[in-house]
Amino acid sequence: MIDRIVVIGGGISGLSSAFYLQREAERQGKKVQITIVDGAPVLGGKINTLQRDGFVIERGPDSFLSRKLPIIELAKELGIENELTAQNVNGKTSYIMRDGKLHPMPKGMVLGIPTNLDTFMQTTLLSDEGKERSLKDLEMPSEAPEGDESLGDFLSRRIGPEIVKHISEPLLAGIYAGDLSKLSIQATFPQFAEAERKYGSLIRGTQMQQQNKAPQQSPDYLPEEIKSSVFLSFKEGLSTMVDALDQALQSVERRMGEEVVEIKPLDDGDASARYEVVLASGEVIPADHVLVTVPAFRAADLLEPLVDVSELRAINYVSVANVVMAFEKSTFNATFDGSGFLVPRAEGLRITACTWTSNKWLHTSPDDKVLLRCYVGRSGEEESAKLPDEELKQAVLEDIQKVLGINAVPIFTEITRLPRSMPQYPVGHLEKTVTFRERLSEQLPGVFVTGAAFGGVGLPDCIKSGKETVSAILATL
Repeated sequence: MIDRIVVIGGGISGLSSAFYLQREAERQGKKVQITIVDGAPVLGGKINTLQRDGFVIERGPDSFLSRKLPIIELAKELGIENELTAQNVNGKTSYIMRDGKLHPMPKGMVLGIPTNLDTFMQTTLLSDEGKERSLKDLEMPSEAPEGDESLGDFLSRRIGPEIVKHISEPLLAGIYAGDLSKLSIQATFPQFAEAERKYGSLIRGTQMQQQNKAPQQSPDYLPEEIKSSVFLSFKEGLSTMVDALDQALQSVERRMGEEVVEIKPLDDGDASARYEVVLASGEVIPADHVLVTVPAFRAADLLEPLVDVSELRAINYVSVANVVMAFEKSTFNATFDGSGFLVPRAEGLRITACTWTSNKWLHTSPDDKVLLRCYVGRSGEEESAKLPDEELKQAVLEDIQKVLGINAVPIFTEITRLPRSMPQYPVGHLEKTVTFRERLSEQLPGVFVTGAAFGGVGLPDCIKSGKETVSAILATL
């Protein structure tokens, strides 16, 4: 018997899930027929590398954390581990803007939490009062509530509002383009809550977590420069992984440029399949199992006629844009000694961050050029990301000129808009996700969900979540 599996979504979650479905089914001697359906004309989802004039430009995500091994393991399985590239060793310092000036991130900060108190007390990012308030965390009693709480409430309670405003918010909220007061701590940084519960202090707990952390067991097949880099990418861009998955899935059927409009259960006991996946074109694909990997709001649209999707509707999405600018180095009267800078909300700029891409990633630019990547849009400030192209270019250039003191004119500018692309995990998200998946299993057996809405926004998180869901699917075949 052949089990027919339809994967809805051709981004990294859908592609990696299809890869592991194909491989593990073969290993287990189970016969499957996989079909990937995606409304986009090409595979890859948000991963989109542009090769232009000697530049390697990422229009979506630009890297991933090396400590999260699922993506490295997938690269090995695809035979592209030798294509991995490390961050420039001279491009690791990051800056945060305050009062119109760039200040280096204090050494010893771990996700914005001070662990080296000597260097923390020397930072120009905070007032003396703000530093003293942060250090009160070391003597305050633990007030950890039962269950989940917002990331903003937790950090303000433990280390004070000033460090949250000037360091935590631009750093942590920047990862999600979110609002700290609404993001779930358990779904984003559960180690913070664990530090308070176990050690009675966020700072002390973070210090102990760092001291007790076992050395990262990087795979032996990786060179030392790859093992020692916090962030990794691929020499020819992240689309290297999409291309490799495309090749590995040549036997998998595709319906590209096709939107799914309905998932229809077949109640007839004599039916040859449990579901029909109906496309906008009118084509009907029979399926014994359906794996939905699209964003929560899109998954909700498909599943709402069949099951309560209130947990999916509770996941809001923020729209952002990436603006990449290339310059002639000879006209660019500024040098970089780091990876870029973050912009707190209080600074009033349109950009939320800027990566000095050509300094952080040496493979991305010719030696005589400079490449910058700016981020626009975050929760509560999405209008800038929706500006017309020329207005957006000018707004970003003005911000860059203001911060860096340059007057260079870009050789070219590439704008990528990512509407409703950043999921916001609400308080209680993890419990709600479990509840929804249990309901889905009971009411729509054979239908599964995975993706950035559930297990983390990073590429490794999407791959890990997909792989776990594949195990659940194969167990039911």
